[in-house]
Amino acid sequence: MIPIRLHGGIAAISLAIALIILGPLAATPTSENPQVDAALLASVCPVVYPLDEFPTERGYRYLFFGNAFFINEEGYLVTAAHVLNSFRDGGQPYILVSTPGGPRRLQKTELVAEDLEHDVAILRARPSPFIGQHNVAFVSLSAERPSLGKRVMAVSVLPSDPTDSHSSDAPTEIHSQGQVVNYQFHRESEGTDSELLLFNQRVVSGQSGSPVLSTDSREVVGIVIGQWLRPTLIHFGSAAKPVVTSPGAALRTHYAIALLARHGISWHADPVPVAAHAGSFSPPVPVSLVTTSYPAQALFGGEVVLDALIDTDGRIAELRVVRGTAPFLQPVLDAVRTWTFSPAQAGGEVVQARMGIVVQFPQSFLPKLAAREHKYDLGPEDSTSQAALPVSTVEPDYPTNTVAEDSVILYNRINKQGRVTSMQVLRDVEPFTATTVAALKEWQFAPGKEDGVNTDSAVLVVITFRHP
Repeated sequence: MIPIRLHGGIAAISLAIALIILGPLAATPTSENPQVDAALLASVCPVVYPLDEFPTERGYRYLFFGNAFFINEEGYLVTAAHVLNSFRDGGQPYILVSTPGGPRRLQKTELVAEDLEHDVAILRARPSPFIGQHNVAFVSLSAERPSLGKRVMAVSVLPSDPTDSHSSDAPTEIHSQGQVVNYQFHRESEGTDSELLLFNQRVVSGQSGSPVLSTDSREVVGIVIGQWLRPTLIHFGSAAKPVVTSPGAALRTHYAIALLARHGISWHADPVPVAAHAGSFSPPVPVSLVTTSYPAQALFGGEVVLDALIDTDGRIAELRVVRGTAPFLQPVLDAVRTWTFSPAQAGGEVVQARMGIVVQFPQSFLPKLAAREHKYDLGPEDSTSQAALPVSTVEPDYPTNTVAEDSVILYNRINKQGRVTSMQVLRDVEPFTATTVAALKEWQFAPGKEDGVNTDSAVLVVITFRHP
């Protein structure tokens, strides 16, 4: 289950071969409003390295490595980390920036941050092309996880002649529309799990780093990293014949949002909607969440409970393990450390606050080999300051007549008496949601505490199902 990585450092001849095999890649319209499509293209920039010291009549000759896209007017761009492989031993990455009515211009960039484990990187163009005579735009990022069958589109800019690329030559612009066909977890060597969005479009060398957008919202939901190697069986309707395909693979935008948040870089996006509540205190609200896969080596179910302190920037400042063992604990910690939040507020002021996090992996054997209910003693050491935490949990049953694996996420408000005052589904995956909500109604919580005083709090619950 490994996607072929279309590395940015692949020689230009590889791209030429891909174009010959697949045929010419002309721009494909994706909207009835050409201005919208023009804005999307203006946000995407080829990542290149100039080979000439001085320009010729055709501009600068360059090597092409992949794509990046602007996420704000300060000149920050997001790309796939492997696009920058060739620059790690030295060398200055450049981008080609569109201009009004003229050829694209070379613009220096600097590497601001990268997460090699999740294959995402942040560049910054200095000076920002948004304050000069350039035809540039930025796109919004979304932590949305589009449902299967939802339409998405990949937007890329490739050189028209990969073997002889010049900055004055008109590039090949690619709009390719498709549908979300699956989600898969992937791990690079000894790294951590990354959740990939698979879409039924062919990805060619050079498209790495390109944005994948929801056709409804026009927000980025993924970053192209390559072609998924393992054939995937997909269904496009109850009457349609199943199709076997090797879809394109895109890293979920969540990982870019997490990297931006860690470095205090703003991006354009809306937070995950959580119902407003009256009162002077509002707990942290999740902006971007991602789950982890059910460990393949697990023989039985498991549960991880964490007590997180969310600081005033919406980042996890502390993460205390209340309970959790291998093989569940480490994958959960790796995933949770990438989560981002809107900070808590009290009396109109931003404050830090604790939040409980429960990730449960229900035992999937039929019949059950262990009890569905688990009771816990939090112990005296947790009595001073803590998040609301469960003292009794119940595992949901795996729905009958279902063949699937997925995760449900619930956001729960817990009052000073430890009662659930509201429950909101942040990730709805039927038929798993119904059985999850039914089980959660049987859970019991100890209230959150601050300096020994009971407080209102919130608990995020993730239930990850594996097919029996």
